[in-house]
Amino acid sequence: MVYHMTMPRKQVLVQLDDDLVERLDQLATRLGVSRSQLLRRGALAVLEADGVRRADRELIAAYQRTPQDPLIVATAGRLAAETVPEW
Repeated sequence: MVYHMTMPRKQVLVQLDDDLVERLDQLATRLGVSRSQLLRRGALAVLEADGVRRADRELIAAYQRTPQDPLIVATAGRLAAETVPEW
């Protein structure tokens, strides 16, 4: 069973120039959403992008601490070349 619960929301004041508001309104109209909904989506996209960026940095740091074994990389490359499907 799926429950649709709404999260309490907090109103925040954000100052935007007229051109940006106009462009946001045009996009919101094209997408069939409110300006608020569009800005919530944008805020979530920024947070998600930051999470991906941080995960990438952590992965890079892990490989810098413990580099991948070159033999494993070469073997994986050969296996990929041998198993690539015919198009």
